[in-house]
Formats: sequence, C-alpha cells, structure tokens
Amino acid sequence: MASSATAADPATLPPAPPSKADSEAGADRRAHHVETPAEKTWSPEAERRLIRKVDWHLLPAVWLMCLVSWTDRSNIGNAKIAGMTSDLAMSSPEYSLSIVVFYVGYAVWVPISNMLLVRSRPSVFLPSIMLLWGVGTCSMAAVATYPQLLAVRTLVGFFEAGLTPGVVLLISSWYVPAEQAKRAAAYVSAALLGGAFGGLVAGAVTGGLEGAHGIRGWRWLFIVEGVVTIAWALASLFLLPDFPDNCQWLDADERAMAVARLVRASVRVRGTDSGRPRLGKMRSLVLALSDWRVWGLTLASAMLGCAMVLSYFYPTFVKQMGYTSTVESQYMTAPIWAAAFGCALLSGFGGDRVPRQRALVIAAWMGISAMMAILMCVDYDFQARYALLVIMAGGVWSGIAMSIAFATTTFADLAPEVRAVAIAFPGSATNLGNIYGAYLFPQAGAPKYLLGFGVVSATLGTGSVLYATLYLVLRRQKTRRDAEGVPETDSGG
Repeated sequence: MASSATAADPATLPPAPPSKADSEAGADRRAHHVETPAEKTWSPEAERRLIRKVDWHLLPAVWLMCLVSWTDRSNIGNAKIAGMTSDLAMSSPEYSLSIVVFYVGYAVWVPISNMLLVRSRPSVFLPSIMLLWGVGTCSMAAVATYPQLLAVRTLVGFFEAGLTPGVVLLISSWYVPAEQAKRAAAYVSAALLGGAFGGLVAGAVTGGLEGAHGIRGWRWLFIVEGVVTIAWALASLFLLPDFPDNCQWLDADERAMAVARLVRASVRVRGTDSGRPRLGKMRSLVLALSDWRVWGLTLASAMLGCAMVLSYFYPTFVKQMGYTSTVESQYMTAPIWAAAFGCALLSGFGGDRVPRQRALVIAAWMGISAMMAILMCVDYDFQARYALLVIMAGGVWSGIAMSIAFATTTFADLAPEVRAVAIAFPGSATNLGNIYGAYLFPQAGAPKYLLGFGVVSATLGTGSVLYATLYLVLRRQKTRRDAEGVPETDSGG
C-alpha cells in the first residue's frame, strides 16, 4: 500500500540556511576579494582630471614632434625654388624621385616600427628615431651631388616613418573612441601649421642667410631645421608618456582608472588583457592581414594619400600663378596651410560628436576636394586657382585628420599587438600615394598641370566612394551584431 506521505520535491524546498563554516568562508572571500579595474568606479570629475593630465603630458610633446617632422619632410619643396635643383643639376623627374625615395623607406618601415613600439617604451623609441632623422636633415645641407641627396632623403624617410603611426597608437591607447578625433586633429594640425610655419621660416632663412659664410640659403634651411629637430628630440625624452599600464607620472589609482576607461569602452590595448600571452610579430602580422577591414581602409587611404603630394608643389604652384619672387612665393604658401589647419581642427571636434559617421565625413571632404581639383583643370585664372588650392587643402587635410580616428576606432576590438599593425597599414598606404603622386606635376605640365589635377580628382573621387562604402558595410555589420547581442566598440560603422 502506498504511503499517504509523498516525498517532497527537492526543487520546491527552501534553501538551507548556510552553515557557520560556509558563512565564515564567504566572509573570508569577501574580505580578500581584489576589485579589478573594470569593477571599480571613479567620479566623473576624477576622470576629467585624468584626461586633462594626459592631454598636458601627451599632446604638446607629440604636437611639436609632428610640427618639426612635417617641416623636415616638406622643406625640400622650399629648397627647390631656392636654388637646390640648379646647384645639384637636377631635372624635373629627378626632383620627383627625391620625393619618392623618402616615402619608399617610410612605407616599408611603418608596420615594422609599430610592431617594435607596442613592445617597447614610446618615451624612448619615438625621441630616438627623431634624433636620427634630425641628423639626417642636417646632413642634407652637405650633399654635393644628386645621388647623395637621394641617399640621405631615403634615410630621413626611414627614421621619420615611425612617428605618426606611433603617435596614433599612443592616442588610441590613452583615449576612448569618442575622444580620439579631436586629439588626432590636434596632432595633424601640427603638420599643417608646420607647412605654414615652414613657408615663413623658409622665406626668412633662404632670403636672410643666402651666402652667409659662403653657404647657400637652401643649405642653411636644412641646417636650421635639423638642429631644431635634434633639440626637441632630446627634450622629448623627458616629456613623452608610455602606455597607461606603466606610465611613470601617474599613481597606481590613476593607472587603474586609465585602464578601466578603455576596458569599459571595449578597447583592447596593453594592460587590458591580463593573463593573455603576448602575440608574436609574425602572428600579429598574419592576424592583421586576415582582417578585411585592414585591406578596405588601406585602399581608401591610398586614394586619400595621392592628394598629400600637393604639399610638395605648393611653392611651385604659387610661383606659376604670378608670385615670381622666391621669397614671396614661399610666404604665399602660408594661407593654404592655415586654411587646412582651421578645417582639420573643426572637423576633428565635430567628428567626436558623430563617431559612427566619421567615414561619411571623410567621404564628404574628399568629394569636395575632388570637385576643386576638377575646377583646377578648367579654370586658369591665377586668383581663382589660388582659392581652389586653399579649399582643396582644407578638404584633404580634414579627411586625413578624420581618417586617423576612423582607423583607431574601427580596429579597437583587436588585440594590442594586432591593432598596432592594423593601424600602420592605412598610414603606410596614405604615404605610398606620394610615390606615384610625385610624378604627376612635371615642369613640362606648367602652368596648368592638367595631368596632375586630373589624377588627383579621380583618386579623391574614388576614395570618397570607398569611404562611403565602408560606412555602409560597417553599419550593416553593427546592425547584425546588435541583433545577436554582441557588444561592439564605438567604431566608424
């Protein structure tokens, strides 16, 4: 006979009260629990203080490094119209090659440099390469033949290659995606001010020191700018920070806060992947090249980079427009750079307000610049062409500033070592555009330069379409990930 008392279902029983031993064990675990950086919270004011502290340490140092970097790479355009080509018996194609060799070394070294940087101390690595290219810049004053100029320019490009991708890696390792565009624009603005400042310095040096101590003005230009580079390289050794997890001028709590901000934003940089073994150089390279986004951004960046070569020809363009005095043509390049400076800063501050639309902003700027290049092919009034150059420079450099932030946020989900390589490839491609771009404006094409502006308009137009396509594809991927509940960084898609 079945018992009337049925066995109780264990699932319906109330939980047993914890034993004294369990209670003591739980209390002990709570007492010894170590709060991870991602779990800890800080006040908004504490985070703002941290960001201000990072800004004051990082941005002035890299801004001045970029300023002298751009001055050193573009001064060959100023030296050209100050007599360098005639003194070295250089033809127009040979001048173009002197531009190209800089970017051959530059493009090859960029990915390798970032592989080394992510495994070293930026505060030592970046000033060291700066010191070396400063010595190279000074050495250009001593060249007596065209082959010597090519050799020294190649070395300068080789050493200078590590700066911009290294700084981009630093910016993306300290700031969350919504803070990166304005910092990237601030960094790029130094290159633009360097162009404007370089024109003014070139005018003063080549005009004021021409023949001093028996030395031509263009040689003095390389000496003066090289010495400034060396001086700032030595100063930067004491100013630049390293990565958040090992920064010397932050206390332990501030370092934890810096890392936690990146963890919350799903940004993977050094110090946020505790316990993960560091990836080797070859493995990092393979993983980066297997990501389609690297190839997409690299191709789009190459289209944008072609227009960068215009900066080497601004003094030549201005001189062909009627400013025949060498000193006057040097000075008249300054407004072109000043316009680009203002546009890039405005674009950067606006880009942080619409982080997911950055690719569209780049596409718009490239489209505007493409239209200006087309008008350069049909309008030959020198005043109108000068205005078109100013607008085109604003569009191109705004696109370049925004493309840096777009790349860093797009690759934010990659492991630090892979991300360093991924960031480097679009930067390398941007500078590769200078290789073929250097041959687009031969002296035989003056003063219209139809070939050059025709190709620039085509590449800018193609790049505009590519960035718009990247926006659409990344947005579609984000929509799909959101539907699947997969977390994502605030990227450009």
